[in-house]
Order: sequence, then structure tokens, then C-alpha cells
Amino acid sequence: MVYVLSVLIGFLTAFVGSIAGLGGGIILVPSLLLLSQLLDSFSWAAPQNIVGISLLVMVFTGLSSSISYMKKGRVDYRSGRIFLSGAIPGGILGSWLNQFVSEDAFSLYLGILMLLLSAMFFIKKKEPIVSQPVHSKGIVRTVLIDGEKFSYTYSMAAAVSIAFAVGVLSGMFGIGGGSLIVPAMILLFGFPPHIATATSMFMILFLSLISSSTHIVLGHVPWQYVWLFIPGAWIGGTLGAKVNQLLKGKTVEWILRILLVVIGFRLILQGIG
Repeated sequence: MVYVLSVLIGFLTAFVGSIAGLGGGIILVPSLLLLSQLLDSFSWAAPQNIVGISLLVMVFTGLSSSISYMKKGRVDYRSGRIFLSGAIPGGILGSWLNQFVSEDAFSLYLGILMLLLSAMFFIKKKEPIVSQPVHSKGIVRTVLIDGEKFSYTYSMAAAVSIAFAVGVLSGMFGIGGGSLIVPAMILLFGFPPHIATATSMFMILFLSLISSSTHIVLGHVPWQYVWLFIPGAWIGGTLGAKVNQLLKGKTVEWILRILLVVIGFRLILQGIG
């Protein structure tokens, strides 16, 4: 049973996570927390072990998804490197802080975080401009999506600061950072949703690699179970990236909203139960 469920969870988390640019940890972590309470075969799944597995699996999810997105030219490499300069140090710090969080507090805090992220999508967002913008003091990016040109601008200081906070929360909760950085890219900086999700998966690859290394050093990774999640994650990440390219930007946003609300409420109930 543990083998079948692990492969299935690996596939579903990567598939859904890749579609929305979340990396899958937002689904894998709550799933394992729930199974640890329902099945004896998952009694090994303490919060620290779950986060370690989640981040390591997301290395493979990020790699498979990024390859698909790169082929379609959806990844904004320059922006990805800028955000990573803040996210990587934050991820190391968050991974170290994770060891001090109890299971109930872990579920409660993560659930509240998910609801706050969902609420962000009701904020009026900064729209990408369908032409080259006027000169800006910040970073100016222009991309071509299905023959249409979009431009967006953002401050480097704001990007690095937000990315650092995202890295801390990613390392602490094992959610990969996509559920945090994608809303920020879309709402605050005007990234087109397809570029935000693709660039997020590119970032998740490197952020998860660094954060998971910290968890490995801390002894949080149960290696006998990790390998069960990786095959499903690789296949799910590849398929999810292909499905994303067939969806409209608004559809991707609604998938994000629904996922965050459902999982947020479930985690809060688990944390206070």
C-alpha cells in the first residue's frame, strides 16, 4: 500500500504543481501529513521528514517541468536568476528553522499561509503591458506569448527581498516556493501567468536543490521512502507542464485559487484538531 500511494502522490503533486507553477510541495506535504494520521504504514512521516522528502522530490519535478517549459521559450532566465539570489539564502535559513516547529503548529501555520496566499488573488493585479513600456528605473522585461508581445517591470530590491522571504517559508514548510512566488510575480510585478509558472518551476529546481541539501545534512531525509515518489514526480511534472501550455492564463489563476483555499482549510482543521 505504501508503495502504490507514494508513486500516486508523487505523480499527482507534480502534475498539479507543474500546471500552476507550485512545484507540488503544496500538495505532497498536506497529503503525507494526513496519511501519517490515518495509516500506520506512514507513521514515519514527521514534519521534518515530510519537508525533506518534498524538497528532494521537487528537484525532479522542477527539472522535468523546466525542460518542457524551456523548449517552449516560457522561462524568463534573467528574472529567475534575480529571484534566486534572494531565495537561496532564505531557503537555507528556513530549512534550519524547520527543526524547531512541532507537527500541530506546522499544519496550522501552513494552512493560514495558504489562505493568505489565496486572498492575494483578490487584490487588483498589475497587468502586463501589451507593448514596450516607457523607461523604468527597475528591471524591464519583454516576452512573446503566442505571437503577442507582453512587457512587465519590477524593482530588483523588491524582487530579492520577496524572494528571500519566499525561500525561508519554502525551506521551513517544504512547499517549493511556487505557491508564494507565482502570486507575487503575477499580482505585484505584472508577469503573464504562463511566464510566472514557467519561471517559478525553473527557480524551484535550484531552490529545492539547495534547501534539500540542508535537510540532508540535518538528517531529515528518510531515503528508503524518497525513491518511491521520484518516478511519479518526473512523469507528472512533464505532463503538467504540457497541460499548462494548453490553458488560458485566467484558468491557471483559478486553479491556484481553488488549490490554496481547499488545502489551507484542511491544514488549519488538522492543526487545531
